[in-house]
Amino acid sequence: MTQRARILIIEDEADIANAVADRLRSEGHTVYLADDGLKGVESFRNLKPDLVVLDLMLPGMPGHEVCKVIQTERRTPVLMLTALDDETDVLVGLKLGADDYVTKPFSPRELAARVEAILRRVNGDTDQRSSLHCCDLEIDIDSRRVTREGDEIHLTPTEFDLLLGLAKANGTVLTREDLLTSVWGYPDGSGARTVDSHIRSVRRKLGDHVIRTVHGVGYAIGDEAA
Repeated sequence: MTQRARILIIEDEADIANAVADRLRSEGHTVYLADDGLKGVESFRNLKPDLVVLDLMLPGMPGHEVCKVIQTERRTPVLMLTALDDETDVLVGLKLGADDYVTKPFSPRELAARVEAILRRVNGDTDQRSSLHCCDLEIDIDSRRVTREGDEIHLTPTEFDLLLGLAKANGTVLTREDLLTSVWGYPDGSGARTVDSHIRSVRRKLGDHVIRTVHGVGYAIGDEAA
């Protein structure tokens, strides 16, 4: 089992929040609840959780704004819950730094599996190297920080794992399915847009030269990004 974690659920529908909380507690995690966006931000600041399960449709403060606060203040994995069937809303959440999403209705078992996958990624890197040089970047594996000429560049946990996975491949082209399996922890063929959204986000922060597109195949570290 993955290392036990402190998890904050920000969800205004009590039945959903309680069902998810019960499932995560059965997996050994410590779970806290907040039923609106403002309370969620306050709880996040006070509790400093290891992971946040965040509904997008919240009273008090929209989930997108809560996600923005979380990623601005402290690197924390976020799993979004959304009842929206609009791809744009999902992509906005991913752009703001969410690590994954689950669309309602969902089973607590499915959500727990996604949580475990995120926690394995964040806590389970067994690479013995302490750092990697990639293009003009220094990737510190131990502290999970990325710097360029000494200046730190803020990446979300998933963005860091995506960059690190590509850097470890050392120029080998990785398909979207490869990245879904190694970074997200599940080979979900429908998750291609999740990969693409995070690639775009990493490029905005690091520059187009860091990740290149190999059309019809996938992505690789290096120049000539498309």
